Amino acid sequence: MKSFIVTDEMNGWHVVKASAKAFPGLKTADLYKALKHKDIRIDGKKTSSDIAVREGQAVEVWLPDSLFEGEGDKVEKKKDPDYKIVAETDGLLIVNKRQGLAVHSGKGTGEDNLIDIVRNTTGNRNMELVHRIDMNTGGLVMMAKDKKSLEDAIRLFKEDLLIKRYRCLVLGTPTDGETVVCEDDAIMKEVSAYLEKTKSGNVFIHDSQQENDLPITTRYRVLHTYKNAGPDGIDVSEIECELVTGRTHQIRAQFAHLGHPIVGDGNYGRNKDNLFFRKIDGSKVRNQQLFATSLILRKIPADNIHSVLSGRKFTIEPRFEIDMSHKGGY
Repeated sequence: MKSFIVTDEMNGWHVVKASAKAFPGLKTADLYKALKHKDIRIDGKKTSSDIAVREGQAVEVWLPDSLFEGEGDKVEKKKDPDYKIVAETDGLLIVNKRQGLAVHSGKGTGEDNLIDIVRNTTGNRNMELVHRIDMNTGGLVMMAKDKKSLEDAIRLFKEDLLIKRYRCLVLGTPTDGETVVCEDDAIMKEVSAYLEKTKSGNVFIHDSQQENDLPITTRYRVLHTYKNAGPDGIDVSEIECELVTGRTHQIRAQFAHLGHPIVGDGNYGRNKDNLFFRKIDGSKVRNQQLFATSLILRKIPADNIHSVLSGRKFTIEPRFEIDMSHKGGY
């Protein structure tokens, strides 16, 4: 963000013209985009119109610093590392996977995938995934180093000894559900429904159970709400979700069903809404703003080789593509 004070020469000019004068490196197209997203403020007030400014007014332009120098197109985009190790034991590896990388090979995933990359970088060909997350979801993934470690890690899921939490940005502010107290005393709302998965892989959510539907339950709490930060002035909320059941696309489909789709989700959200948002560098948002951020382990029996992790919690911060820091929250 950079700011300037309107000079006598600029008095009566429209804000885009004045901003272009103050910052010659900025492209007019970027300024109009900033207006569209209400990323220009006059005397602290957001505006989406190219209105006239008066001498002495303070104008703030919330754009990446590189754009002010006319270097936006020249800056080399650094690719995030495929994964970072968060924790490691004799039998397990917990990594933070980047968005856009599939966890295993499959149709439409390309040649690169997390498990093969980890096998190659560690030299352990026996490494196996304990669970999966979507290609366009970033965050924590657990892998086992051998067959016994895999068997005991799968037990953690079957015996309900592992809690998975996610953080995401959604349109609006959800209020549905009944209040519950979670394992770590976190207070959340709990919502339940029924999920239908078709043979083609499409997922639909129903309020009442239909043939072949599976029950789903998700807990959530609102962490921040950013006023008027979305299309047509709608609020945007950051929420934390806890999976009670773990079905295909559960969080994405369920919150879209509740009227609060995840920002950037092309399957369950609206493209028109997603196109409103821009990444920190000004480009289009390519991924759903959803990250697997916490793995919480309950008391693990001594006969499980992963008992060393009993009571442990592993957490990462989500790397949202959208900078919400200047949007104003409550």
